[in-house]
This record gives sequence, structure tokens and C-alpha cells, in this order.
Amino acid sequence: MKSWKTLKTESLHKNPWTEFLHKRFETPDGKQGDYYYMKTPVGSVIIVPVLDDGRLVLHREYRYLFDRVSLEFPSGGIKLEQTDEEAAVAELQEETGYTAGHIEKIREVAPANGLFEEYMRVYLAHGLVAGETNPDEFESFESVLMTVEEVDEAIGSGEIWDGFSISAWCLVRKKVVEYIEKQV
Repeated sequence: MKSWKTLKTESLHKNPWTEFLHKRFETPDGKQGDYYYMKTPVGSVIIVPVLDDGRLVLHREYRYLFDRVSLEFPSGGIKLEQTDEEAAVAELQEETGYTAGHIEKIREVAPANGLFEEYMRVYLAHGLVAGETNPDEFESFESVLMTVEEVDEAIGSGEIWDGFSISAWCLVRKKVVEYIEKQV
């Protein structure tokens, strides 16, 4: 497949978290069109934290757009001055209170490649040490500890409906099970 040619790019709105853009493009056969999308400054991270006893650390968080509570792994945007690993460490502590003795980047994925120009970096964390959460002004979290089987069931039942968390779980589940088996 051949690439499309960008004729014009304009920013429609920008805030500290997201920029809304419009591109005018031309396809290889000469058709022109408009593409509207969002872009984050650097991307995002999601962390799948595993306790030494094999339970996973998730949290419940109110999601305003859906007026619904979401059960999910800790995640968030990467700040301009951070590396993705620094962002993963910060988000883990901010949302769960835990710090990790070991954090491993698994992969990066484009979680919504038709809507967002963003890569989400997926991390696995273990060797966790408990501490205090440090939520942003409009965040509040309720920690939830779950087994691998309970996470699988929660995804299957729709209790976990966050696409970032489901994607991350698909990528790290095998490594989590391997880690747990080594602990026994």
C-alpha cells in the first residue's frame, strides 16, 4: 500500500494533555480528504504490577466521560521532561502507592490508531513495596488486588472494560504467569 500525502496540517485546539488536529490529505489515486485526530505530547504508559504472592494491583477510578467506575491497571500520560520508564514509575506510585524493585518495558502499542497519534508503553512491575498514593487533583483511586484468574474473569464479564488495560493484559499475561511460577 502506498502512503497518503499530507497537504496541510492545522491544530484546532491544544491543552496540556491533548492536541486536536486536522490534516488535509491526498491519496495515491488523487482523491483528497480530511482527517481529524488527537495527539498527546509524548504518549502514555500502563503498568501491570505483580505482588510477590502473585496477586495483581489494579484500581477503581471514576471515568467522567462514561459516568462509570472503571477497574484498570495504573496508567497515564508521559510528561515532556520524563522518559517513558520514569513515567511508569511515577504513575505506579501515584495511582497505587507502590514502588517497584524491577520494572520491565514489554512493548509499545498504538491503542487507538485511527483516533490518536500515540504509543502506549506497556510495563511489567514486580518486587513491589507499599507506600502512599499521590493522585492528581481530579483523581481518586480504590486499590484492588486480583489473581490472574480473577483478572481473566473480570475481562470476560465486562467488569474490566478499559481498552488500555485489556491490551496490556494480553501482552503481559504470559510473563506474569511465568513470574508467579518462579516465585513458588
